[in-house]
Amino acid sequence: MLGVEGMASRGPNGHTCVVGLGWGDEGKGKIVDLLCPDYDVVVRFNGGANAGHTVCVDGEKYALHLLPTGTLHTHIQSVIGPGVVVDPIALVTEIDAMAARGLSVEGRLHISDRAHLVMPYHQLEDRLGESAAPADEQIGTTVRGIGPCYADKMRRTAGLRVCDLFDAARFRERVAEIVRYKSAVFKAAYDYRDELDAGAIAADVLAAADRLQPLLRDATQFLQDQMADGRRLLFEGANGAMLDIDHGTYPYVTSSTTTAAGVASGAGVPPGSARHVLGVVKAYSTRVGRGPFVTELNSETGDAIRKAGNEYGTTTGRPRRCGWFDAVATRYAVRLGGVTELAVMHLDTLTGFRTIGVCTGYRVDGRTVTTIPPDCDALARAEPVIEFADGWDSNPAGATTVDELPDPARRYLARVEELVGVPVTIVSVGPQRHQTLFGRTQVCDRGRSVAAPA
Repeated sequence: MLGVEGMASRGPNGHTCVVGLGWGDEGKGKIVDLLCPDYDVVVRFNGGANAGHTVCVDGEKYALHLLPTGTLHTHIQSVIGPGVVVDPIALVTEIDAMAARGLSVEGRLHISDRAHLVMPYHQLEDRLGESAAPADEQIGTTVRGIGPCYADKMRRTAGLRVCDLFDAARFRERVAEIVRYKSAVFKAAYDYRDELDAGAIAADVLAAADRLQPLLRDATQFLQDQMADGRRLLFEGANGAMLDIDHGTYPYVTSSTTTAAGVASGAGVPPGSARHVLGVVKAYSTRVGRGPFVTELNSETGDAIRKAGNEYGTTTGRPRRCGWFDAVATRYAVRLGGVTELAVMHLDTLTGFRTIGVCTGYRVDGRTVTTIPPDCDALARAEPVIEFADGWDSNPAGATTVDELPDPARRYLARVEELVGVPVTIVSVGPQRHQTLFGRTQVCDRGRSVAAPA
C-alpha cells in the first residue's frame, strides 16, 4: 500500500476537489484528512454548520462542522470561502473545542470577508418554517438557519456579510432594520409574537466577531496569491451531490452548490482550478431527513446496515436511512461533477451479508430508466432494479492492501466502477487513518489512481 505521502493528485495543476456523491455523510472528512499531507491549503467552499465531518485521528474522534478538515494538520492553511454561510457564534464554540484538545487555529485559519452570516433569527426562521409545514411536506432541515441565510443572500436586501462586522455601529443599525422586517414576517406568516431583541442579537454576534477578528480577511486574494506562488489547494465539499440546490432531489436538498461546479464561486478561484475531482461514496447508500430514497431498506437488512455502520448524523444525531448502493444516482453525480475517480467507504460494514444489492435502474410508472427523474414525485414512485452479488464473511478491516480484500469484495468494487464509469482507487475498511487502502486490484485494473507516484 502506498503511504500517505504518495496520495496527492498529479493533475495538470496539482489542485484537487473532494465531493460527496450521495446525500451527504459519505466520509469526505476522512479522505480530506488523508490527502492533507500533500497539500498547502484546504478550502471549504459551500454550506454551513449543517455539515458534519467526523475524522478519527490516533483513536481520537473529531466532529467538524464549519472548520475545514485541514485544521487538524498544523502545517496547512485552512480557508472558509465566500460561498460558505458562517454562524460566528457556532464557529467560536467549535474553535474553542479544538483549542481545548490542543489544536489552535491561530495563524492557520482564514475566513472570507465576503461570506454571509448566519444570524440567530435565521435559526428561528428555520424552526418556524419547518414546524408550520404539514408533516408530509417538511424538508427535514437541520434547523441551523442555512436555508434562510442563503435566501436572504439571494434576496439581497436582508443579507449580512463578514465585512459588515468591521463597522459595529452600522452593523447594529442593519440588524435593527432586519429584525423589524423579520418580526413582521414571522408574525404574519407564523403568528409568532415574541419580541426579537435586535440589540442582544447584534451584541452576541459582535462579541463572537471580536474573537474571530484576527482570522477575517480577503480570502479570495489570499487564495489567488497562494495559487500564483505554486501552492497546492485541496477543495473540501460539504453535503453531497444529490443535495445540490440545482441538480439534487429538489425540494429535499440543501441551499448551496455541492458539486465541484461550486468551487469557482464558492472559493473565489478561476473556473477549472480543480481539474481532478475525487468523488466519495459509501459501499451502500444513506440519507438523513425527508425526500425520495429509491433504494431504502425499511427492513431488518436496513436496520442491520445502520447498526453495523453506526449510521447516525454527525450534526443532528438522527438515524440515517439505509439502502443498497444506488449506481443510478452515483453515475448521475459522477457525470454532473466531472468526477475522475472514486473513494468507496464503509466496505467493512457489509461484512456478513449473504448477498449485497446494487441498484442498476429505476422502474417509474411501468418504465425502466437509468437516470434521475427531475420530478420529485416521480422519483418517490420509483422502484429500484436490484442486482445481487455474493457477500463476504471475512472482515476486510485488517487488510493492508487492496489485493488482500476478500474476492467477493473485490468483484463488488469492480462492478461498482463498471456501473458508475470511473475507477475505484481508494477503499476504506474502518474509521482509522490506517484502515484505508490505495491503488487498484487485479480485478479493478483500469484508469489511473490518485495514489500513483509522481
